[in-house]
Amino acid sequence: MAKPAAALDLGYSCPLFAAVSNSNLERDFDEPSWVGSLERDLVSRLDQIHQTTRPQHPQLGARIASYELAARMQLEVTDALDCSDETQNTLDMYGIGQEVTDSYGKRCLYARRLVERGVRFVQLFIERQIWDNHTNLGPGLKDACMKTDQPIAALLKDLKQRGLLDSTLVVWGGEFGRLPIAQLPEDRDVMKAGRDHNKNAMVTWMAGGGVKGGITYGSTDELGFAATENKITVPDWHATILHQLGMHHEELYAIRNGLRERLTGVEEAHVVHDILM
Repeated sequence: MAKPAAALDLGYSCPLFAAVSNSNLERDFDEPSWVGSLERDLVSRLDQIHQTTRPQHPQLGARIASYELAARMQLEVTDALDCSDETQNTLDMYGIGQEVTDSYGKRCLYARRLVERGVRFVQLFIERQIWDNHTNLGPGLKDACMKTDQPIAALLKDLKQRGLLDSTLVVWGGEFGRLPIAQLPEDRDVMKAGRDHNKNAMVTWMAGGGVKGGITYGSTDELGFAATENKITVPDWHATILHQLGMHHEELYAIRNGLRERLTGVEEAHVVHDILM
């Protein structure tokens, strides 16, 4: 599985301590167990030497712990990534084995297998920034949808038929929306036009996890330039997700430089109860 664009930034723990940053899960090749054992032993010794000489850097200990977790995952997660016990119907449902959907289909199937084994947080990426359509919007957007529509629909269906969707909050989104005007490339060819970033309006969706299904909340102006009705801020969005995970956004904070820094920031945040069951 290829690393996503901006992999380090997307896995950063932001205001929280480094100890809760993510561990990337990759599966590029297999190696003999004894090779992995020797490698982990050597890396562990080198890490201890490096950390001992730098006692004032808590990030080092957190990163070492993350790599140790990754090493344990190589032993424990093998079963979760082995899809040989899946039926052909399931593989077909996710689009695995088909050129267009195979990559993201595998990611979605891995996610379901991790969730049913008790992994509490799974974050999925695709191999490139396929939604960043600054040029060639028509073919680019169609390609992005072809890659992802079938796999993500299969994930939702699979979670539901296995009784996992009600206890699993699925969140789909990006970093912002796109402007309702054309962005022309350097050669000014309108056939290659795309759309630039739009911070005034964007779309995300949620499924399962106590969220109402089949509703749309909020709307934009007639051009799609800015949100106008039932506006939801980024802090509101975060507060709602935390609420569904059983946490109160005002009581969840990290102590930094003597200050209580909330994950939703200093702006007022509200849980959007209208979209919840």
